[in-house]
Formats: sequence, structure tokens, C-alpha cells
Amino acid sequence: MQKFFFNKKLVITLIALIISFLLIAYSITVRNNRSTPSFVQQVGNEAFGLVDRVISYPVGLVANAGSSVTDLLNTYEENQKLKQQIDQLAADKVENQTLRKENKQLKEQLKLDRSLTDYTKISAHVISRAPSAWQNQIVISKGSIAGVTKNSAVMSRKGLVGRVVEVNKSNSKVELLTTQNDASNRFAVQLESDGQVINGLITGYDSQKNQLIMGQITSKTKIKKGAQVITSGMGGNTPKGLLIGTVAKVTNDDDGLATKVYIRPAADMTDLSVVTVAKRED
Repeated sequence: MQKFFFNKKLVITLIALIISFLLIAYSITVRNNRSTPSFVQQVGNEAFGLVDRVISYPVGLVANAGSSVTDLLNTYEENQKLKQQIDQLAADKVENQTLRKENKQLKEQLKLDRSLTDYTKISAHVISRAPSAWQNQIVISKGSIAGVTKNSAVMSRKGLVGRVVEVNKSNSKVELLTTQNDASNRFAVQLESDGQVINGLITGYDSQKNQLIMGQITSKTKIKKGAQVITSGMGGNTPKGLLIGTVAKVTNDDDGLATKVYIRPAADMTDLSVVTVAKRED
């Protein structure tokens, strides 16, 4: 049945084409024959014009459709190129931000290194920090080959972060100030208040407040908020004068003796990427 309708349409199309060509030939003959009455010539011209329009209209539609398809393809290709450029710009932006951050960290680390003039400085990268021991330890990229020794102090860009507790040939393990290990070797520290030097030890860390705790204080001198806390140099291989942080809060007993000093760390313990090992020579 479908084949019958297809053949029928084909026959009608062929007949229409034949009639069209006959009308064109007839209109040309009538138009060129000067003896033909003007009315007949006019009818012939009209027929020729009608046939010409009938034929040229679908041809024009096909041409316009082809042009539209070409424009659409060109627009699609251009859109794909623009998307690739946008993706590349986004990637470049992220890379530039990372490089700027790293550059800033290295500049601050270089400034810190220049301030530790009495000690050997060994710069290193943090290569490992286990989530299960996030507040306790980090592993750095320098070891005994680079001259790192056990118990050396480790600094970040802004302050002390911990002490080397294990040394391998190409890496070392660092115990952080924020460690929860009660058996760890605590730093001897000091601060100055009203011209008086007050000594003590870093005895703990309050993870909720993100504050270090200074204890074993023997002086009754009033301690002021904002006072800087530094290493006292009496803690084995730890150099004197390394910044720990600033006093945030002080608790006293009934006699007015300070029992605990809460210290806001100078170093950002959540962002450790580049560190400096301060190796004491004496």
C-alpha cells in the first residue's frame, strides 16, 4: 500500500514538472512571436512569471536553509571554542591563586629565617599529616642528611609549631605544640609583665578554644592580656626568643598567684605547608 502511494506521488510530481516546462516553453514562444496579439503575449508573460516564481521559491528556500545550517554550525564551533577558553581561564585563575599563596608563604618564611641569625635554619615542606593525629604530629621533608637533629624547634611563618621527635635520613617527625600526649616533652617559655620575667611550661592545649596552656608559674606578678610569650631557651635544644603567641586569659588562685595562662598561638596550626627547623649549635 505504501509503495502504491509513493508511486502515485512520483507520477503526479513528474506530470507537474512536464506541465511546468511546457508552460515555460509556450510562454517564451508566445512572448517572442511579434504576430501574437498583445493580450496573448501578456498572458504568456504572466504564465512565465508565475512558473518562474513557483520554481525559484523552493530553490530560494533550500538556499536559505543551507545558509542557516552553515551559520548554525559556525555558531556551535565558536561556542565550543569560547567554552574551552572559559575553562582554561578558570584553571589559570586557580593556579595563579595557588602560586600567589605559596609565594606569600615563602616570603614570610624567608623573613623568619633571616631573624634566626644565631641558629642553623633548615627549610622543609610538610609531606604528611594524618587525620587521626592531626593535632599531634606532622612529617617534614628533611632528615639527617640535611642536618636535622632530634629535639630541634620547628617554626612556621609566624611562630613556633613544635619539636622534632624522630629523625630519618630523608624525613623527620615533628610533635606539635597542640599535642594531646601528656608524656610529651613540653616547651619552657617566658613572658614579661611590668618589667618582670615570668617563667613557666606549656602544659596543655584547649582544643575548643584553640589556646595553649602555660602552667607551673611561680611568680605573683600580675600578667596582662596581650603579653607576648616566647621560648626561654632553657628547654634543651630550643633557642631562646621564638614566638609562641600572646596571652588571652589568666586564671588565679585565692592568693592571687597565676595558675594557668591561656595563650593564643601565633602560628596557624591548620595551615602548615612550609616550616623551618631551628637547629641550635651549642
